[in-house]
Amino acid sequence: MTPALSISDLRKVYRGGTVAVNDLSMIIEPGDFFGFLGPNGAGKSTTIHCVTGIATPTSGAIEIFGVNAVTSYREARRLIGLSPQEFNVDPFATPRQIVEWMGGYFGLHGPERKRRTDELMERFDLIEHQKKNFRELSGGLKRRVILARALVHGPRLLILDEPTAGVDVELRRDLWRYLQELNRDGTTILLTSHYLEEVERLCRTIAIVSKGKVVRSGPKEEFLIDGLEAAYLSATGAEPDHVAGAAA
Repeated sequence: MTPALSISDLRKVYRGGTVAVNDLSMIIEPGDFFGFLGPNGAGKSTTIHCVTGIATPTSGAIEIFGVNAVTSYREARRLIGLSPQEFNVDPFATPRQIVEWMGGYFGLHGPERKRRTDELMERFDLIEHQKKNFRELSGGLKRRVILARALVHGPRLLILDEPTAGVDVELRRDLWRYLQELNRDGTTILLTSHYLEEVERLCRTIAIVSKGKVVRSGPKEEFLIDGLEAAYLSATGAEPDHVAGAAA
């Protein structure tokens, strides 16, 4: 079976010599809910940027469902939905406009774009908010809009970068439910998060990255033997007493 995402020996060196990703390799199978963990500066965002075409790899190979993400960028990008941590939208635009504009970016024509936007406004409980300015929305509603925008073109791989950052407990659980529904419907999901409870609840496979490399990966159950936090701290080189404290 062709992987949803295949990364082989990815290396990214920025001008000035900073090595952000150093020979990183990993595979995500179709239909998986994949947790991509690591401390700040470990290379997670740079990896995502290379996958989505925001950054160009220095070397290595990236394929999205068998499509080369560098040489066939447009075809690969159509397979991906990206929900970034930042709210990179016009704050005076409405949720409906934000989603429709992204549909236009991916080539959806008028009737289809309207149909998809209608579906997403309903699915994410945004109908009563769809004509408000984005800046007027609560943090949880903003996250829903960003997620709806990422899904308007029907991507097969959804990349979520800290999707519940700054969201209260109740709204976080609502977003978890949406994501679980998407995954059950067949969407492959790559999740980065600093909320280990979130990863433990949602993901089936986990990879931990440190200093630009994957230092541990496997089924979630392997990480739960001593506890996910302890496994994370150990893999990323935390002090032994910190690891012991997390396990306790």
